[in-house]
Amino acid sequence: MASNKGFVQYIADQCSGAGEIIVKKMFGDYGIYCDGKIFGLICDDCFYVKPTESGRTVLRNVELRPPYDGAKDYFFIADVDDHEYISLLVSETCKSLPLPKTSKKK
Repeated sequence: MASNKGFVQYIADQCSGAGEIIVKKMFGDYGIYCDGKIFGLICDDCFYVKPTESGRTVLRNVELRPPYDGAKDYFFIADVDDHEYISLLVSETCKSLPLPKTSKKK
């Protein structure tokens, strides 16, 4: 089951305080980026954030789940309605993530 576009936009809006948020359709669901860093997934109308120690310190409830069959565990975020909380979680998570690799032109 794919995610509802309205839910995807809602999650993007909730994360917007952390930086420039972009969602990209990936394999039927969505990857979500902040300032060029992929930090999470939106799968089957659920929001998942890459697990990092800095993100863990912000979480109200630590629940790890795979976003799809065969995936590694991500933080499952059930409380998506608090804009400040979600923005802080995204901001802290992204501090621990590497910058995206730049592709070399041939």
